[in-house]
Amino acid sequence: MDKPNIAEKSPAILELEAGTYWWCQCGLSKNQPFCDGSHKTTTFSPVEFILEEKKKVALCRCKQTNTPPYCDGTHRNL
Repeated sequence: MDKPNIAEKSPAILELEAGTYWWCQCGLSKNQPFCDGSHKTTTFSPVEFILEEKKKVALCRCKQTNTPPYCDGTHRNL
């Protein structure tokens, strides 16, 4: 698996509480956009991100973003 699996061609818009999160980078998680351990059969690893306060975020689900874990609009060109 050289490239991540495209889970969706749209971001997940979520309001998250302060805390530590793990973003799925491989695209195989059944708990998108978060990691569920499915990457263990790939060369990918989840991306840790920390929110210091409650915040609305747009998390990438196409897995092609240049600003992981955040959506940068790349999905529009897929």
